[in-house]
Amino acid sequence: MAHATHHIIPRPLLLKVFLTLVALTIITALTGQADLGAFNFLHVPLAIGIAVIKAALVVLFFMGFKYDRPINALAFVIGLLMVGVFLAFTLLDVFYRGDIGNLSPEPIRGPQVEQVEAPAGH
Repeated sequence: MAHATHHIIPRPLLLKVFLTLVALTIITALTGQADLGAFNFLHVPLAIGIAVIKAALVVLFFMGFKYDRPINALAFVIGLLMVGVFLAFTLLDVFYRGDIGNLSPEPIRGPQVEQVEAPAGH
């Protein structure tokens, strides 16, 4: 049985990845507070995109997936795709739900059903 070797990641590379993560965090905070004008609808996709990049950097370098077996990377990518599908369906529901504030105070009435009186003898 062959023993797996552990890859040592050089400290300068880890420092570069860390500084990139800090820069992306600052960009996330700034874009979250910025007024994008006609492009305000891009806040959520932009935040999700930056978060995916940051997660990929953490997984690749700090967790060592870059130097691991390809099957583990495949499992990770499939997991990310599933999360993307779940987020897409959730966002579709939120965006096309309708105006919740535009509700009538009257209850919704279904089809009227006639009430049949039971015979008095029972």
